[in-house]
Amino acid sequence: AKRAELDTLVIEREMMSGGQILSTYEVDNYPGLPGSSGFDLGMKFREHADQLGAVFTEDCIESAELSGAVKTLYGQKEAYQARTVIIATGARHKKLGIPGEEELSGSGVSYCATCDGAFFKDKTAAVIGGGDVALEDAIFLSRLCKKVHLIHRRDELRGAKTLQKRVLESDKIEVHWNTVADAIEGDGRVESLVLTNRKTGETERLETDGVFIAVGIEPESSAFSQIVETDSQGYFAAGEDGATSVPGVFAAGDVRTKQLRQVLTAASDGANCVTSVERYLAER
Repeated sequence: AKRAELDTLVIEREMMSGGQILSTYEVDNYPGLPGSSGFDLGMKFREHADQLGAVFTEDCIESAELSGAVKTLYGQKEAYQARTVIIATGARHKKLGIPGEEELSGSGVSYCATCDGAFFKDKTAAVIGGGDVALEDAIFLSRLCKKVHLIHRRDELRGAKTLQKRVLESDKIEVHWNTVADAIEGDGRVESLVLTNRKTGETERLETDGVFIAVGIEPESSAFSQIVETDSQGYFAAGEDGATSVPGVFAAGDVRTKQLRQVLTAASDGANCVTSVERYLAER
């Protein structure tokens, strides 16, 4: 937006820019910067924006009035007005809330197999979940890992039948039925997973190098969801141009309807949204 010479304010909820990427140990799916830590990549993005003169402020938007020609955002600290708004609030992975999950996040605990799976080549991984994403993750990881454990709390999988068939036929994937994870253990890195069988009550310690949690994600859309049209899961209904149901309001990144949620596609969304903003302003 600054390169387009738009008068721009970036409102960040956290003290540091970068969002989810800051907790990623290593990013390998962003072109040209192999091996970068999520923190370093986030800082590079922020430094680039700073060099261009982008203005940042720290606040949390709680509500908004978006219907008029001038939009008003109400934060915890103050109110902000603009002719256009790009919502890039992202999505959060649903968490298990068990000991070790937060402490080892980015150090063996991951919520994205396609993002982090390559780091577990020829190692052992555990996937927690039973839906489409969990099955897809287990299949993806089975191509890289020497062994994949699929942990599911029920006695049957919830994912598509075609995915179930591939999982059950794989000699690299072992399904642990009626099983829940109680804790993730490790000294600086994931080393094991404490499991309990819900039927027998038996507890076991499963050695693993990585834990992939695939129990769903949810968009950070609550501040705008009553104003801007969303799909059934709460993601803003917006195509590649980022245009939402409200004129002058655009959605970029993980918070919008899309096939793939990665840093690469989020950056692409940002560029598309700025082009849409320019077009919107030029027409008025």
